[in-house]
Amino acid sequence: MTHYDLVVIGTGSGNTIVNKRFADRKVAIVERGTFGGTCLNVGCIPTKMFVHAADVAATPSESSRYGVDEQLLDVRWPDVRDRIFGRIDPIAAGGSEYRHHSPDNANVTVYDGTGRFTGFKELTVDNKDGSTSVFSADQFVLATGSRPIVPPIPGLEETGFHTSNTIMRLDELPRRLAIIGSGFVAAEFAHVFASFGVEVTIIARSNVLLRHEDGELASAYTKIAQELYDVRLNHETVRVARHEDGSIALKMLHPAGVDTLVVDELLVAVGREPNSDLLNLDATGVEIDSEARVVVDKYQQTTVDGIYALGDVTTPHQLKHVANHEARVVKHNLLNPDDRVESDHRFVPHAVFSAPQIASVGLTEEQAKERGIPYVKAVQRYADIAYGWAMEDTTGFAKILADPKTGQIIGAHIMGPQAPTVIQPIIQAMSFGLDAYSMARQQYWIHPAMPELIENALLQLDLHPEG
Repeated sequence: MTHYDLVVIGTGSGNTIVNKRFADRKVAIVERGTFGGTCLNVGCIPTKMFVHAADVAATPSESSRYGVDEQLLDVRWPDVRDRIFGRIDPIAAGGSEYRHHSPDNANVTVYDGTGRFTGFKELTVDNKDGSTSVFSADQFVLATGSRPIVPPIPGLEETGFHTSNTIMRLDELPRRLAIIGSGFVAAEFAHVFASFGVEVTIIARSNVLLRHEDGELASAYTKIAQELYDVRLNHETVRVARHEDGSIALKMLHPAGVDTLVVDELLVAVGREPNSDLLNLDATGVEIDSEARVVVDKYQQTTVDGIYALGDVTTPHQLKHVANHEARVVKHNLLNPDDRVESDHRFVPHAVFSAPQIASVGLTEEQAKERGIPYVKAVQRYADIAYGWAMEDTTGFAKILADPKTGQIIGAHIMGPQAPTVIQPIIQAMSFGLDAYSMARQQYWIHPAMPELIENALLQLDLHPEG
């Protein structure tokens, strides 16, 4: 049986671990899908490229408020799609080619197939060419990511549907699109397709969209979405069927009775689940939690010495920047076993590239109340800063929560133009312990730029530092 020093399973963030510092080790990399993982191929990168095109397409609908009359003449969907994947697909192929054939990877063997443990630190790979490989290793990195959840809706499998993995490669734009789900994937694709002229219906079991966001923000976003799309709240899809003409019929239950809908395409966006079940982890003794995530310690090591895990397969933060951080930690700990470092998950930010954009870090107001954490808060509207006037923004705002005694920021939530960029100074302040009082007063804030949204919110906080 072949034996390796290190085996990395998954080529998303896991692929960043093996570099020239591992040249003295015998390494194997296993990939069951496309090189580059979710973010590159079906996640953050292509979706944001679609979002940017959607933002451009949506501009004419808002231009008249500035005295500029514009029209959207056409959306050439194949051109939009091919511009995006014409860049992404070669990157994925190039990553595979590099690992397979570059002299830099002379010590690396790549297995194109699905790996599963069949013994203690023993892996069996069902290769795509039909062969099987069995090998062992001293160390493993589990970086197998996650996949879209497919809910058990009667008729769904027989009907045919899309997930975030497939919806971006449609041959043509549908006239009508239904989206089952109310989270960030649903919000982003609703913006994309509606901006391109598609009639979008969002079907949500909850009474609000983006329900995991701060309640004030989620409520405000839901009201905006209801003006942009057909939003069905408190609706549970109980059956799906395809008509002879190719259209898709959905049956939904809601508090007032039964609702129906007919569309041309269906996107299921109810969340993602870790790919831990593909690994047969019991065979090697690695534990998973109640959510099927791989259990790791502060060093990203699993319950088995020498087996590490990172990214969606282990963390509830299904975010590329988290996976990248964890990959850096794992790399360091593999190279420096006597001087290991810990992952830092204190202040994990996230963003939703919807219309409008959303960004958040830290506690929501609801979480602070539930945990009995004292706080003061301030809300600053885009409409009340100079750049907000320029944009004629009437719905956006920033909400900041801080400890009333220390002034440390415990949460921030922004909805509005460039929210993922505007929130970054808050993330920095939280990460390095800069209190809100000092942050607002001991630096210049460019006027009239969008970060004044943050400055003004900080100045509103009821903080009275000693002295």
